[in-house]
Amino acid sequence: MKNILITGQSGTGKTLLIKKLADIFKEFNPQGFLTLELKEEAIVTGFGVISLSGESKIISHPGLKSKHAVGKFRIDLKGFETFLSNAFTKDRKTGLYFIDEIGKVECQSKKFCRLVIELFSSDQPVIASMADKGSAFIQEIKKRDDIQLVELTVENRDQLIKELTMEIRDLLLE
Repeated sequence: MKNILITGQSGTGKTLLIKKLADIFKEFNPQGFLTLELKEEAIVTGFGVISLSGESKIISHPGLKSKHAVGKFRIDLKGFETFLSNAFTKDRKTGLYFIDEIGKVECQSKKFCRLVIELFSSDQPVIASMADKGSAFIQEIKKRDDIQLVELTVENRDQLIKELTMEIRDLLLE
């Protein structure tokens, strides 16, 4: 299976794992993004994204002007969708894709959901992280027959980086 979907409780290190894998495989010109929690005094105040090429964007925060929201967080859908167009460019050859994360905020964007399906259906491997629970779309992705579902825990994260590095290397060399 060419797609790897990493799940796990909040705080287990899904984003860090995706970042490490993107660094390990940078020679394959990966495309994608990491999701960042914005915090003030240890309280989550919003979420941002940063592309593997370094562009960043705040996509949700209580202070944003938007009719779209998840809980108290307003979502900048237009800004997120523009960010996606830059993070996943068709004119740049890539060997694999990284998506951190397929979550409630990101899934508010129909463009994002279409992109996820398109990438999972492409010839290149996709390494993605996903919340344990979520929308119908999240559950649908988990049921795909072209993904390997991997659960990340604090106990297995060091071993998992080694195992996934070997698996991804094998996928890229096929």
